[in-house]
Amino acid sequence: MAEHLGPVELVGDRWVIGDPKRGDGLCLVLTADGMEHHRRGVPKPQAVVPWSRFVSAGVQATPWAWQATRTAGVLDALGGGVGNGGRDGCSVGGLLRHPYEDWSANYTHHERSYTGAHIFVVGALFRCLSDAKALPRLGDPEWLGAAVGRLVSVPAWWAPSARRQVRSIVEELGT
Repeated sequence: MAEHLGPVELVGDRWVIGDPKRGDGLCLVLTADGMEHHRRGVPKPQAVVPWSRFVSAGVQATPWAWQATRTAGVLDALGGGVGNGGRDGCSVGGLLRHPYEDWSANYTHHERSYTGAHIFVVGALFRCLSDAKALPRLGDPEWLGAAVGRLVSVPAWWAPSARRQVRSIVEELGT
């Protein structure tokens, strides 16, 4: 079984978005109840968002850690960056209900780089599960492990084909 897909990584028996061991250790833990936003060294989560509040969710990621810095954000603003850089370059966001509001949380980039294919596929997975109203599947470690194991080899050089493959894998695994 694959242990990571872009920023999504198996840490112990839990799937986590971001690196809990680097820098501030900001990460999102995917639990059966929802997403927990953690900071290294702080015993309790900074925020907990139950799956029932999510209308939709998505993941932003940069290929390299330096692209998620303020410097990269300035370069993007000046037109010399690579896009999606800056402090929010590594974040999870979504639309929440009751009350309706936008939500986002940053995470710490891993030391390793993320491939463009993995970034695309993770985003497609979140879109697919949002569309199917099945985001709680992200909190099922066995289901997510099976999904990551199959998604890690999806080539993303042709986006429509990759989206179809992601949707097909999600449907085969059951939503």
